[in-house]
This record gives sequence, structure tokens and C-alpha cells, in this order.
Amino acid sequence: MTQAMREARIDLAAISHNVEQLRRAAPSDNTMVIVKANAYGHGAVPAARAALAGGANWLGVADLDEALALRAAALPVPILTWIHSVKTDFASAIGASVDIGVNYLSQLDRVASAAMRGSPARVQLKLDTGLGRNGSIAADDESLFARAYELQKLGQIRVTGIFSHLADVDATEDLAQVARFDQRVANARTAGLDPEFVHLSATGGALRIARARYTMVRLGIGAYGLSPGSDSGSERLSLVPAMELSGEIVSVKRVAAGTGISYGHTEVTERETTLVLVPLGYADGIPRAASGNGPVSINGLRYRVSGRIAMDQFVVDVGDAPVSIGDRAILFGDPVSGMPSAEDWAVAADTINYEIVTRIGSRVAREYRS
Repeated sequence: MTQAMREARIDLAAISHNVEQLRRAAPSDNTMVIVKANAYGHGAVPAARAALAGGANWLGVADLDEALALRAAALPVPILTWIHSVKTDFASAIGASVDIGVNYLSQLDRVASAAMRGSPARVQLKLDTGLGRNGSIAADDESLFARAYELQKLGQIRVTGIFSHLADVDATEDLAQVARFDQRVANARTAGLDPEFVHLSATGGALRIARARYTMVRLGIGAYGLSPGSDSGSERLSLVPAMELSGEIVSVKRVAAGTGISYGHTEVTERETTLVLVPLGYADGIPRAASGNGPVSINGLRYRVSGRIAMDQFVVDVGDAPVSIGDRAILFGDPVSGMPSAEDWAVAADTINYEIVTRIGSRVAREYRS
């Protein structure tokens, strides 16, 4: 099959495999795979189907548009969404049987007011237990839980779950958050709520803290074969990176010593050499911060980006190696196969592997294989 000029090959079997592996390593009654942000750049609908094939029984997304796109693709499993604007159409979420993550009291009332007769809104209460982002604070628990119980008795909502998110500071803070979460869930039950789905941990927390798995774990970056942290190596867990990013070599030229490379001439050739051009740049999500440092594999040999990464392209100095127009430059893939990894690019750009895969842009064709 002819490859696109810019291509991300997505191995769907790898996603299924990763979910299976993580379910064994961090067992819980339910497994939610997070497919927000186009499944971390992998493609939401294909990745969701692969995750379900691997044993997931929930999907998670950030906003309602993402949830409705999954419903439009005829994915009938439970879906949770948790970031909403003041204009979010909660009626469409209720009509699509999407669980709505509720973060504060007035938002709860908005959701309840959108409920249709005989079709209560499915609500999961989001608590801030120490991350300092979305979710209600402990001081609001009494009023939030009492109002949720009242609306549930009225038939406007059904509280299906309570959840939070670890801050991943260190083991001590993780356990402190677990304790805070336990107490606040107990307070909710005292107020009359009986959530079926209680969840706190994403991939890293679920692997580290068995106590924090509750009745559901959420699998994010690990489902795509990448490590959520230095203490949860993907190789140790037998995870397989699902994305391989490559670009066609579109120019090859022999240049003299003293030739400047790309904007600002931050690199100048020291001898006669061959420069090749790869049509991927920061418009495609390649981090400019990795200029002069990002690793590339061409015909089985490892090189690095030469000079600055531009909007649409970057240069690689391949020395005297035989490289031709039409050859492929692999930026990252499965390191077991000798390719650079997304983690290598994260190190080169002083960022995290999540950002490397998630930022891959729409000009890059996704090619799926199972």
C-alpha cells in the first residue's frame, strides 16, 4: 500500500492488547478508556472500538461534542464527559444517554432543568480532592450532595457515579487524596446517594495504588502503549506503542562544507554532506523545541533533526549514507523495532510523551491496521 507523504500508522491490535494488559495489571469491576482529544491523536472512533475489543466497557471524553461523535458512530457503551461551557446543550447529552460529569451546584441545576420527563440525566459528581482543577471543593459537599439527592428523588437526575483525579505529586500526596476521596464518598452515601461507579485513578494511579481502583479505573496514555510515568515503564508492562509517525523524503541534495541549515543557520555543515528534507513541521505537531535534537530513523540508521524545525518541514544531515527521494523518515514508533520512541521526542523537546502524540495534526494521514 502506498504511504501518504505524512502518515501516522495506528496499530489497533496494539490498543486492544494494551487494554488487556492493563486490565490484568490493575483489575477493577469496570474499565474506562479515555478517547478525548481524538484518542490522544490516534483517532477517537477506531481507538474506541479497539479499546472495547480489549475489554473496556466505558469510554471517557472531555466534552460533549466528543461524546456525541462516538454516539454517531454507533458506539452503544456508557460514555462520560466532564468539561462543559455555559452553553453546553445538556438535553442532547441526556437524549444520547451520556453520563455528565458535574462540577458544581449551579451546573447540577442546569443539568436537572434539561432533563426530559421520564428520562433523568445520568450524573457523575466530580470532586476536587487535591488536583486543583475541575470538581467541587469539600466545603460545598453538604449542599451539593443534598441537592443531588433531592433532584434524584424528583426523578430529574440519577447519580450514577462519583469521581476525582490524582495529582501525581508523590506517594504521600496520592494516599492523602485517596483518604480525602474515601471520606467524601462516605459523606455522599450518608446524604442518601448510592453511586455505582466510584473512580479516582488514571493509568499511573491504577498501577501504583490497588486501593485506588474502586469500582472503575480510567486508562489513558497507557492504552496507547506509552508510559504514564517513570515508575510505570511501558516495556515492563509489555505495552506496545500504537502510533508510528513517518514522512516521505521529498528532497535530497549534496552540499558543500559551510552550508547553513534552516532558519537562523543554527547549524552549518562542517564538511561536504547530504541533506534530506522531511515534510513534517510544527504545523503537524512536531515540536519546534526539538530543533537540532529530535531523533529520526532513515533506512534503519538513526539521525537527528538538523537546524530549526519549520512550519512544514525539517532537514536531516545524513552524511554520506545513500538516501533517495521517496525513502521514509520514521520519527517515532515502537522502540523494540529499533525506532525512536515518542518518549525520545519528549526528552528532545523537554515535554511529555502525551503531548508528542496528541498534538499530531490533521494534515497527517492516519492509516489504520488491525
